[in-house]
Amino acid sequence: MTGRPLLLLDVDGPLNPYAAQDTDCPEGYGTHRLLPESWVARHAPLPRAEVEPLRVWLNPGHGPELLSLPYELVWATTWMDEANTFIGPRLGLPELPYIRWTNLFGEDPGGLYWKTRDVVAWAAGRPFVWLDDELGPADIEWIAANHPGEALPLWVDPRAGLRELHFAALREWAEESPC
Repeated sequence: MTGRPLLLLDVDGPLNPYAAQDTDCPEGYGTHRLLPESWVARHAPLPRAEVEPLRVWLNPGHGPELLSLPYELVWATTWMDEANTFIGPRLGLPELPYIRWTNLFGEDPGGLYWKTRDVVAWAAGRPFVWLDDELGPADIEWIAANHPGEALPLWVDPRAGLRELHFAALREWAEESPC
């Protein structure tokens, strides 16, 4: 591991603005029809041949922009390792480590977003920025109280995806971070 802070990347929302109007591919994005095994499994018992591929919008400019940042990139997405097969290559990203979720889509007993505890455990005290579209105030407070390192949970609007304001915040945080 390096001394760089972690940049934990969700796919759906930050990289794939799935909530944008269905008829309008956002400017700068390309449309991809993907059929990852996790998507096929969610449609069981429908045979694979009958599963409609998932529509994903990706901006190829995000890959170089992310790689230019002084962070160690990590997938923090339900795509898990499938992000390395279906998402990373389309953005020009190398294979990245990913967080394995302990309770995928499970309900948290404290009302937190189901990823929050796993993210903090996975970071193991390292400084991190987490980009996700489902973060809420309770998650931000819990991270501040339970993560011993620096952390910046950043909510991303799933209708818009990553924007320059996010990249500016990432650059600023990296410059100010004591790492």
